[in-house]
Amino acid sequence: MTEPSGTMIIAGSPVTGSGATIRAIDPSTGAALEPAFAHGDASDVQRACAAAAAAFGDYRRTPLQHRAEFLERIADNIEALGDGLVERAHAETGLPIARLTGERGRTTGQLRMFAKLLRDGDLEVPRIDPALPERTPPRADIRQRWVPLGPVAVFGASNFPLAFSVAGGDTASALAAGCPVVVKGHDAHPGTSELVARAITDAVAESGLPAGTFSLLFGDGPDLGTRLVTDPRIEAVGFTGSRSGGLALVAAAQARPKPIPVYAEMSSTNPVFLLPGALAERAEEIASGFVASMTSGAGQFCTNPGVVVAVEGPELDRFLASATAAVTGAAATTMLTPGIARAYADGVGALSEHSAVRVLARGPESELPVACRPALLATDADSYVGSETLRQEVFGACSIVVRCRDVSQLHAVAEALDGQLTTTVHAAGSDRAAAGELLEVLELKAGRVLFDGWPTGVEVGHAMVHGGPYPSTSDSRTTSVGTRAAERFLRPVAYQDVPTALLPSPVREGNPEGLLRRADGEPGRN
Repeated sequence: MTEPSGTMIIAGSPVTGSGATIRAIDPSTGAALEPAFAHGDASDVQRACAAAAAAFGDYRRTPLQHRAEFLERIADNIEALGDGLVERAHAETGLPIARLTGERGRTTGQLRMFAKLLRDGDLEVPRIDPALPERTPPRADIRQRWVPLGPVAVFGASNFPLAFSVAGGDTASALAAGCPVVVKGHDAHPGTSELVARAITDAVAESGLPAGTFSLLFGDGPDLGTRLVTDPRIEAVGFTGSRSGGLALVAAAQARPKPIPVYAEMSSTNPVFLLPGALAERAEEIASGFVASMTSGAGQFCTNPGVVVAVEGPELDRFLASATAAVTGAAATTMLTPGIARAYADGVGALSEHSAVRVLARGPESELPVACRPALLATDADSYVGSETLRQEVFGACSIVVRCRDVSQLHAVAEALDGQLTTTVHAAGSDRAAAGELLEVLELKAGRVLFDGWPTGVEVGHAMVHGGPYPSTSDSRTTSVGTRAAERFLRPVAYQDVPTALLPSPVREGNPEGLLRRADGEPGRN
């Protein structure tokens, strides 16, 4: 069945909420979609969290092979929903079918990536320091492994109804780590959320796992969301969304009698630095790639290039002429929700009215009900560095060009940056010295530094970092994309002189699970 029923799912059972009624809106028409969904309340949070806590013991002890098969079942079940899932996501978000088809592949791909990690025994690398009784002083037998934190609350994102939502990276990495998950679905795409939640729930049952391993709730963020984060059985939180929403959850989690970590991805302007040699060689080519990246998906990516920093001169003028022409001709596109479209229009309006800002280009007017008209603006470096308003993220296809007097001022802009998810450098061979100096600054400002590319598009792999210093995330030491994302939901435990018969399998003599381990400092599967 690929039609949503309008229910939450708590520990395997459909539940109709008793709170405010919501319906998804088709942003391409403005029409409300059936069915209606009702928000949950405090009792629903209590029930979901109690079930997750009850499931934790059995789920965390699940053999890695079995856990891998569970993640693969989720991926299979999502794919079994067929075109109906993609069509529902399209109706609720206005995102193109091709984009959503790719996003579904990314969602199932990352589930299978974590499954392979578990099957290969590479989720963690246990460490063993064997006893050295003859040493002075003697060394005890010490063995270290990671254990899951406990039930995790995950907040679905508005801009990725699949890959950063119910079965997205936070859920996949938490389940891989051995943590039950309670998801708060996003009100923008409740039907899509319910369909995916059913796929997970079916996989839980098919795998013989405790029903509380997964639940889906809907509700108001300041109410139900805060109740979820402050429930004493929740041990960690994954969030993708606005800075205000992320900081509210961080504050709530820290105010608990027992504070817990909130891994919040919040906001980023993803500055792009265009060095003089690169502009001299390929200004028009860079402009074309920039506008394509900025306008992709109506700019509704957390990695959208919202700032361009370059040195004044004829080369920059060439770039601006080409980019201005491209933005002027870029048709308006549909945004995810009316609220996001209003916030975008307000953000562009505020920048446009700033005394230090010049509007270079706007896309053509549109009759779309939830439209994003691309915007290209410009300011000077002194004004940009001195104004918090100019450094704020505008979520959508908007970017501001910061004009610098020279390379030295370009470096000063880099030094003044807030924390970012990404920074990008376009450089030629003649820019090598300047690029090397800039890289030393940017690696302290962002989680991912790109050269001669564009930040939109985050590869799901082993080396990817999707995170960065505050305020891009609440914890710069982590990533929400890639295999290291599971580390957010694990903690190390050392076992000193524990009897062999009592040792957990990952650190037991003989390595019964064949894990990659580091014994006395040497890696291997011994």
